[in-house]
Amino acid sequence: MAHFAINGRWVTVDVPSDTPLLWVIRDQLRMTGTKFGCGAGLCGACTVNIGNDAAFSCQTEVGDVEGKSITTVEGLSPDNSHPLQKAWIAEQVPQCGYCQSGQLMRAAALLKKTPQPTREEIVKHMRSNLCRCGTYNRIIAAVERASRGA
Repeated sequence: MAHFAINGRWVTVDVPSDTPLLWVIRDQLRMTGTKFGCGAGLCGACTVNIGNDAAFSCQTEVGDVEGKSITTVEGLSPDNSHPLQKAWIAEQVPQCGYCQSGQLMRAAALLKKTPQPTREEIVKHMRSNLCRCGTYNRIIAAVERASRGA
């Protein structure tokens, strides 16, 4: 059994403690915004925030989040009013969209720690998340926009 908060709601799941958090989120809790990409922590599609830190949910065991608070893309905002979500739309970031939930969650972790990051800080922080469509410049522009509150 594991007990943790997800998107502000405490849950208890009955799974082995070494079960990847990704599969608990998707299969047990039925939140499908967090995506399976590579399963090896190399692409970032599965990124969620644990506390204020971005984490690959495919590489995080559910036993490691006992008592902790997790935020998925569904928890950013119930009505898409989060500054990053607005910036993503304004900058027309997504193409295929598959990596975007992970990109958003990594960017959210950055802005919690560094509300007005430099371009270099954005690039460094976001480099662990891959986008096969190559929308990196739009992602950077969206994070910059969100940090300005525009």
